[in-house]
Amino acid sequence: MSNPSRVYLYAEFQNSAPFTEAVWKEANPMMHTVPGLISKTWLSGVGTHSVGGFYAFDSIENAQAYATGMLAEFAKGANASLTVKLFDGDVVEEASRGMNSPYYAS
Repeated sequence: MSNPSRVYLYAEFQNSAPFTEAVWKEANPMMHTVPGLISKTWLSGVGTHSVGGFYAFDSIENAQAYATGMLAEFAKGANASLTVKLFDGDVVEEASRGMNSPYYAS
């Protein structure tokens, strides 16, 4: 992967616990300290109760550091399997603008 200026990270914890205020109210303040994090959209699995997120980062380095640091530690502490995928946000810009993606609004 090149060094894109936009990096998206998808993460999912394979667990089975309903999404509650406790999950995000405890995590959100910590998330504001993550270097390079632009935004996070929380995800809750329909019918599975897995918990995850779609994140926007300013660099691959910051996204990888988050995935192998805070995110991995949280998964370990919760005794949950973790899936993480990184995506190049630059290469898909034109196609995403054509679909009115809020991540590419002017």
